[in-house]
Amino acid sequence: MAPVLTSPLVSTQWLADHLGADELVVLDASVHTAGTGFQTAWHSGQDAHEQRGHVPGARFADLIDAFSTPDAPVPFTRPGAERFEAAAGQLGVTNTSTVVVYDDGDGEWSARLWWIFRSFGFDSVAVLDGGFTKWRDEGRPVRVGALNTPPAATRPDTGAFLAGEERALWADHDRVTRAVSGEEPASLVFAAPWSALGDDHPPIVPGSTPITADTLLDPETNTFLRGAELERAFAEVIGADEIVTYCGVGSAACVDALALTVLGHDRVKVYDGSLADWWRHDDRALTS
Repeated sequence: MAPVLTSPLVSTQWLADHLGADELVVLDASVHTAGTGFQTAWHSGQDAHEQRGHVPGARFADLIDAFSTPDAPVPFTRPGAERFEAAAGQLGVTNTSTVVVYDDGDGEWSARLWWIFRSFGFDSVAVLDGGFTKWRDEGRPVRVGALNTPPAATRPDTGAFLAGEERALWADHDRVTRAVSGEEPASLVFAAPWSALGDDHPPIVPGSTPITADTLLDPETNTFLRGAELERAFAEVIGADEIVTYCGVGSAACVDALALTVLGHDRVKVYDGSLADWWRHDDRALTS
């Protein structure tokens, strides 16, 4: 039987206690970023996964390609159902799996993959609180190299993975525009650290409340704030009927969405494409 999740976050101790359990799939969603603003480049974390190590048994999940739509106008556009099914199935995920996702940074990429799973109706998924940083710093076991055993979903004794109907967990440019105009109110939350935008960039979405993802983590442990501290971080928006989070490309936005989910807010959307999409509709961005 697959381990049962009771929260969108699991601790390193929880994962250590359940490693090797039937139907537990651990995924490393690391992406490495270089540059800022329009000069930002993203690189796969697979080399680091294989050469610097990973949680034992973890498989590498490619967010740049497999769990995105590479030919879309903006980076990291979410995949369609068929692409998501194929990517998840290749990693050994079945419809009865419990999935734990982590990355080797501040959690934005694991939160992104967690949000994608949930958007296709898959709820037995959680993010490793503190990520690989906390796991490694605690001296827990680390494996180097690629996994040689075939993923469960490719073996004949397991069924194919099927995505559920996509949930309304995403916002697009039109939805954000209606929030800005007041036609369809929502609190807009800007989640990217300001340093990620560079020194010369077009304006962020009007009316936004900056609640950057880095302020939601304990700098000593890399884990999420809890309780009253987390509530204070969202004090300006927590009472809104709907909250739309965004950042540069829709990754840090998922950290805020995860934190809001931990707080029990059930009407949160992530602006897919985020500023990369917003700015492409903005003449100031196109001529900068």
